[in-house]
Amino acid sequence: MTMTCTKAIQEWEARTGQRAAEASEVKLICWNPPINKMDQGLSQLINCRKLSLSTNSIEKIMNLSNLRSLEILSIGRNQIRKISGLDEVGGTLKELWISYNMIEKLDGLQNCVRLATLFISNNKIKNWEEINRLNQLQELRNVLLSGNPIYDSFQNKDDARPMVIKRCPHIEVLDGAIVSDQVRRQAEELRD
Repeated sequence: MTMTCTKAIQEWEARTGQRAAEASEVKLICWNPPINKMDQGLSQLINCRKLSLSTNSIEKIMNLSNLRSLEILSIGRNQIRKISGLDEVGGTLKELWISYNMIEKLDGLQNCVRLATLFISNNKIKNWEEINRLNQLQELRNVLLSGNPIYDSFQNKDDARPMVIKRCPHIEVLDGAIVSDQVRRQAEELRD
């Protein structure tokens, strides 16, 4: 049996007594059966500031064009392989929680000009050039990358911190810890 966002939103309205079109936060977490498609039902969430779709079976981010107030999208623990479908919310999205998926590349974020928080741990990012893409996001301050293959060659994730900060010096919190002056000095000493 499959579940779409349209059906899940109808059930959410019945459970909560709220109208989806008026809600500022909609949680469709760990739906049973799992939501497998972000369909046109999302278009009614015109006042939604935080949309939670974590722990489902979603493969593709889509149908967010009417969510003009969206600031936080939580879509971790799904089946997403590629970051896409964020262009329409790029001007409002401040936080993207997309850990525990199957993402290898960080393209698709370039239009998220207000993005301040990116939780993308436990994905499949293995290439340092992908981290370079984050430097375009000038508002980005908080990044969670642990659990990605790019850290595998380091004894611990702290050893990778200067490599990330060299590529994205505007990050203030990395993997849950404030970036220290010592890490910034280490980043400056690294060769290209």
